[in-house]
Amino acid sequence: MSLLHTKIGPYIQLMRLDKPVGIYLVLWPALWALWLAAEGLPPGLVLLVFILGAIVMRSAGCVINDYADRHWDGAVARTAQRPLARGLITPKAALILFAGLCLVGFGLVLQLNTLTILLSLGALVLATLYPFTKRFTYWPQMFLGAAFAWAVPMGYAAVLGTVPYQAWLVFAITLVWTLIYDTFYAITDREDDLKVGIKSTAILFGRYDLLVIGLLQSLMLLLLVWLGIWLQLGVAFWLSLLFVAGLFAWHLWQSRHRDPQACFKAFKQNHWVGLVILVGLIIDYY
Repeated sequence: MSLLHTKIGPYIQLMRLDKPVGIYLVLWPALWALWLAAEGLPPGLVLLVFILGAIVMRSAGCVINDYADRHWDGAVARTAQRPLARGLITPKAALILFAGLCLVGFGLVLQLNTLTILLSLGALVLATLYPFTKRFTYWPQMFLGAAFAWAVPMGYAAVLGTVPYQAWLVFAITLVWTLIYDTFYAITDREDDLKVGIKSTAILFGRYDLLVIGLLQSLMLLLLVWLGIWLQLGVAFWLSLLFVAGLFAWHLWQSRHRDPQACFKAFKQNHWVGLVILVGLIIDYY
């Protein structure tokens, strides 16, 4: 068992299966889309495919991210112990794992309709592109947001066979949300990122970082209000927005000194935002 743990452990760490918060951040918007598209519980097969797909493709994203950052992670305190940075897994093995996970993900989406299959190709491109954008732009969080939010049009397509206008509003909400929590994440690494030349919104926003996050939080809430009015959502949804507003205020307050641990905690706690919105939708459509 010890030998098995030694062999498999680094791959579990590489895929971040020991840190499921990222899976939730991918999954909740996908489930928002499924519930909104179906106006209630979506078809069982579709639901299963999206839950498993979130796990598989988030794992694939972590693998390609660490492959892209393998020469930099060792110089960043928070990532220095990652398997590729420590040499526990070879770059070739990481690429093989990434390809295998993508094939599994594609096998899952093949259970759905043609439009969803075609849209999944866009998700693969975005997931592969994101890790390399931090070398060239201060907006890698925007690319990450697009990669995560791409599950939204896929969800609508899987249920309805088309992507209505409302899907792009939910896409925008997810994109803004990703900018919020991933900027908290980037503040955690800002000093190390500056040393190694990695770009981020935290570096771009500088001393106005928390102000911009607050503005993005306000924008997300306004977009959610627009969604609620447009779709005539009920009391549970509106109560969930009040709860989300409280969570946002708490995240800003606990990060007010820009302590890296506090900002990282705010990042991790953001998954509750997505879950609260999902619960509001589930109750509304029950």
